[in-house]
Order: sequence, then structure tokens, then C-alpha cells
Amino acid sequence: MKRKRVLITGAAGFLGSHLADRFIKEGYHVIAMDNLITGDLRNIEHLFKLEQFEFYHHDVSKFIHISGDLHFILHFASPASPIDYLKIPIQTLKVGSLGTHNCLGLAKAKNARILVASTSEVYGDPLVHPQTEEYWGNVNPVGPRGVYDEAKRFQEAMTMAYHTFHQVDTRIVRIFNTYGPRMRLNDGRALPAFIGQALRGEDLTVFGDGSQTRSFCYVDDLIEGIYRLLLSDYHFPVNIGNPDEISLLDFAKEILELTGNKVKIIFKPLPVDDPKQREPDISKAKQILGWEPKVNRKEGLKITYNYFKSLPEEEWRKQPKEFVSSK
Repeated sequence: MKRKRVLITGAAGFLGSHLADRFIKEGYHVIAMDNLITGDLRNIEHLFKLEQFEFYHHDVSKFIHISGDLHFILHFASPASPIDYLKIPIQTLKVGSLGTHNCLGLAKAKNARILVASTSEVYGDPLVHPQTEEYWGNVNPVGPRGVYDEAKRFQEAMTMAYHTFHQVDTRIVRIFNTYGPRMRLNDGRALPAFIGQALRGEDLTVFGDGSQTRSFCYVDDLIEGIYRLLLSDYHFPVNIGNPDEISLLDFAKEILELTGNKVKIIFKPLPVDDPKQREPDISKAKQILGWEPKVNRKEGLKITYNYFKSLPEEEWRKQPKEFVSSK
């Protein structure tokens, strides 16, 4: 039987590479696409030897051509860390707008089902807690995070327009904080920043008073939720994340306990528009997909820490330019 073909954009990134692994495991032919502006070929190099895997070095903000049949598209191309989208704001906006437009046009031309990766950042600094899919958000479009937040909000609007006007078969996943192997250690987000600081024997940096909350989902759980959503019949946005909420101060303490470090926790001013609370309401995912996270944080953090620790020492010795967010 001929394999179904799936295009994964952003395939050399953290989530894209795990998706590539999952679809290979499920028997698909995977076409991976990435311009490597933030992705890393090392995340997918183990797949290059496979007959059912191919890689295109391409920027999805430019026209996309794929020969032959295409059954599914997963659009995961986008800078996702604050350090990246503050450094490359125009590219972030373009991949969310032009890139999404090109992927949706390809889905229409190929009669393929497309799933786009949105984010909990569409809720901004939320005034509703926990966040349901019906909440419209509290986003500053001209703040430093606006390039990412509004790119994703536009992406959702464009996806729904293609669904209603062109009858393209679409799915939208709103991804909450996710962690696991292949995260970039120095990408400016709280979890890799804490672990990187602990590995280097530095004090852990907490912004504000550390009372702001996050909900961390292990990557295997997230990938399972995305896979189920793609194969479902539901085309409105669905939150996928772990509702086990924790303050960043308590989270920093968990990292210290995990690593056995005796360093201090230091406090710095809260960045502009940094969300105070972040927790998904996953009622829809439970009801529609029969999905909820299985991996507890203690277990997931141990795997993630061991992954970072296994990297060459020069990797985690690198100082990030700036730790810019408690995302």
C-alpha cells in the first residue's frame, strides 16, 4: 500500500522534529521543510537515511512547490522563543502571514488537510483564567511580543477564512508551554534558561516576584494531542497543554531540587507584557479527542535535564545573550 504523504514545515525545530518522528513511526512519507533560521538539522539527521523521509531547505514565506500527492500539511514554521522573535520580528510576521497563506494555498491545490500551530500567546496577558478557546485574549499589538502574538492571531483568521471560503479542511492547535529533549538550551525561555543556569552553576533568574504562573506539558503528550486533532473532524481551535499550573518561583525551586545545585534564586524586573497567568482549559481536548497529558512534571523534567546534561559541555556553557521572558 502506498504511504500517505505529509509535509511538516519547521521540521528541524523542537516540535517539528518530534512530529517527523511520530509520522515516520505511523508509516507516513514525511516531507520536512525548514529554512534553518532557528531550526537545527541535528534534530532530524537520524531520519535522513530513511527512504520515506525527504528534506527541503526552503522558506515557506516564499512560494511552496511539492510534486505529487499530498495528504496532510502541518504548519509549524515560526520562531517561538522571545529571543528569536525580538531579533527577527519581520521574519516572524512573514512566516505567520505569507507562510500561512502559502501553506493554505498548497492545501487547497492538493486537496490536503492542514493543521496550523497556533499558541497560547493569542490570549496575551489573559484576563480569564484558565483560558478557554472562546476567550478572545488581551494582546498588545504594538508591544515587543506583538510580532509573535499578532502573527499567530492573523494565522488563525487566515486559516478560518480558507476553511469557510475555500472549504479547505483545516485544524488549529493552540499550544501551551511545552518542554522536552531538543529544546534549545539558550532560547530565552524559563525552563531551558533555569536548567542552563543550573548546569553552569549560576544563580537562577526569576522575573518579577515569581508569582506568575505557567503550565508545562511534556513534548510526547503534546505530539499525541496534535496527532489526534489532525485525525479528528473538528476545525475550530483546540487548546493542547498541561493544566498543572505552577508559579515560576516554585518552578525554579523544582529545578534546583532536580539538579542538586546550591545556587540562589535572584529576581529581576518583569518584562513588558509578560503574562501573569497561563493555564489551559483542556475540556475540548478531553471531550473531542479523548486526550489529556500523561507525563507528570517530575518525570518529564528528569528526562529533559538528562538530555541537556548529555550535550557537549560547550553547548550549555554558552551564555544566552539575554533571558527575556518567563514564557
